[in-house]
Amino acid sequence: MDFKSVGMLHSIQGINIGLAPPFVVMGVTLICIWLLHLLLKQINHRRRLQAVLPPGSMGLPLLGETLEFFSRSPALDLLPFFKRRMERYGPIFKTNLVGKDLIVSLDPDVNHYVLQQEEKAFHIWFPESFMRLLGEENIAKCYGSLHKNTRNMIRRVFGPENLRLVLLHDMQGAVERTLGSWHDRQSVELKPALSSMIFGIAAKWMIGHEASVLSGDLWKNFDAFNQGLLSFPLYIPGTAFYKCMQGRNNVMKTLKQVLDERREKAETPERMDFIDVIVSELNKQNPALSENLALNVLFLMIFASFETTSSGLTAALKFLSDNPKALQELEEEHQQIRERRADPDTGVTWEEYKSMKFTSHVINESLRLANVAPVLFRKATQDVHIKGYTIPEGWIVMICPPAVHLNPTTYEDPSVFNPWRWKDLSEPVGGSKDFIAFGSGLRLCVGVDFARLQMAIFLHFLVTKYRLKVVSGGDMVFGPGLGFPNGFQVQLERKK
Repeated sequence: MDFKSVGMLHSIQGINIGLAPPFVVMGVTLICIWLLHLLLKQINHRRRLQAVLPPGSMGLPLLGETLEFFSRSPALDLLPFFKRRMERYGPIFKTNLVGKDLIVSLDPDVNHYVLQQEEKAFHIWFPESFMRLLGEENIAKCYGSLHKNTRNMIRRVFGPENLRLVLLHDMQGAVERTLGSWHDRQSVELKPALSSMIFGIAAKWMIGHEASVLSGDLWKNFDAFNQGLLSFPLYIPGTAFYKCMQGRNNVMKTLKQVLDERREKAETPERMDFIDVIVSELNKQNPALSENLALNVLFLMIFASFETTSSGLTAALKFLSDNPKALQELEEEHQQIRERRADPDTGVTWEEYKSMKFTSHVINESLRLANVAPVLFRKATQDVHIKGYTIPEGWIVMICPPAVHLNPTTYEDPSVFNPWRWKDLSEPVGGSKDFIAFGSGLRLCVGVDFARLQMAIFLHFLVTKYRLKVVSGGDMVFGPGLGFPNGFQVQLERKK
């Protein structure tokens, strides 16, 4: 190629260097200087971040440290993933999971600060695969007044006032029927049986009378959703994630059908369930939430109400079956409640429920050890400086409740089931720095009172009328959620 050809090639590309006007050369030079400045600024920013980021390793390309994170561990102990890194780096470290850079906090002070800074320096966050399961519009994307209004709608049905006046009675009937049906069976697989019972209670007050007709299909699809919740997000027929998404889609079709039918009815019911509350809101001239958001909130509320509570209650029964002294004191508390009544077989009153001090200790201790919410996520909305480190804007913080609940500085012999320890500890009704089983701050679980009441009522009728005999299983593992790999089979004997 000769010089003439080279000149023609330059002309074709749009810039003939030799003939370019001075202002073009000056413009190109300024652009190059500006790009170089941006590059140097980015390099310096990364260097500064590396100097103030917590220590840690990002693991392998793409995978990061994901495989080790999902490895199982015996219950009542911190996952090896967290334990090994805390020993090496301290309670705050960086990592990469499923291609996402994270800062992990096992520090109670940092956790508390992050959770209290909700909608200020941090926002709630979930992995993208989990957000697909929650739906395009969901409560995790609700902030400010929308989040507040949504929580207030939920409290109209599941707040303390309605629990006291209405749901307390309904729960007792459901628990007695369930225990009665178990009595005639050789063995009961405890976790799914409890899930089914609590699902029935929750569904009734979510979608009303339709729950009795739809509960079988709904439960089947919710169970499919639950089985694939922590699976690898591969949407291919036959995979757990695919079945999970199919289960969700089937549930959403059913909920949409129920909502449409309810909106066609003109009358206002005497006792409103949650779907009535949704209809009332959607019929306003300027509703606070859309129909899609309302349905996704309804879906998540039904799922959360039975899955976490059944896990915590199954763990409580495992701990009690292994601790005769605690079981005896629990039985004595509830027997004394019955003896103070004019008729021992009348239902539990709200005042009796509030007097169940040792029962509350058992629930606290069971939830502390079971850790049914293994991780919480928050996303920094600005650079946050804490304990000598910087959490950069846009980075994710993973909070690990088990590290808080198994902290030997707060809890002596933290892996031991010891409900008596709560006699000297403040009751963590609204969450605290050292107890985050239900979260904390603005995102404190709105169903905390509903869950605690269900657990207490079930324990009351169980220990006053039956003896629980373990048939097989009961081993617990974290992986990272709570699981019972060999099941937990029990049998009931009626007390005389």
